[in-house]
Amino acid sequence: MVSDASLAWHHPADDPNVAYGFCRECGASLFWKVGEGKAHQGDTIAICAGTLDLPSGLHTELAIFTDDAADYHTIDPAVPTRGGE
Repeated sequence: MVSDASLAWHHPADDPNVAYGFCRECGASLFWKVGEGKAHQGDTIAICAGTLDLPSGLHTELAIFTDDAADYHTIDPAVPTRGGE
């Protein structure tokens, strides 16, 4: 993302506390945030890791919903998991 002009936010009708930021030019998902309504105090903005330049220095801390993983998905045995909670 080069400028705010290419950023658009989508607020789903079924959950006004959530918003998804995406690039108007290519459609890439860039951010998501929670916290605009009463259910969440304070804003949290998450950055989609795939949008960062390499090397990102990131590593996986926890694999979630592993009980529902597709058959082609390989789960790293060195990473802690949380089944389907």
